[in-house]
Amino acid sequence: MLSPKNRMRHSTEFNAVMRSGRRSDRGALGVVYLAPKSTIEAEPDPPRVGFIVSKAVGGAVVRNRVQRRLRHMMRPRLGDLPNGSLLVVRAKPSATTARAEELDAQLESAIASVMRPKSASRRRRAGRAEKNRRPDAAGERWAGR
Repeated sequence: MLSPKNRMRHSTEFNAVMRSGRRSDRGALGVVYLAPKSTIEAEPDPPRVGFIVSKAVGGAVVRNRVQRRLRHMMRPRLGDLPNGSLLVVRAKPSATTARAEELDAQLESAIASVMRPKSASRRRRAGRAEKNRRPDAAGERWAGR
């Protein structure tokens, strides 16, 4: 179980993370990460984690089981999160039948993805520039037709 200082409890925290955090989805779960504010404090807050397991996942017993599994997987990863950061782990319905190894790998991959620094240049979606291009007047034909 996570200690109380490492748990997100207030809806304002969840709302802040869901509104402005970085997202990463994997097969059975999604992760939203909000980096710590760059204010210098004498005693920084520890990283906090919250879990969202909706009724779409299953009944109360199933939801609690999924949440316990995710909490157990998250506990050793708290040391990897910087102090003051907020992380929300959202379970999808397929989390009920996923093996522990699969969930663990997906959680590790999703956390690594959201914590990866943003690159200086934003990637453009492949084919977007080509899609909006018109044929020139020299009789060039549309590529897809």
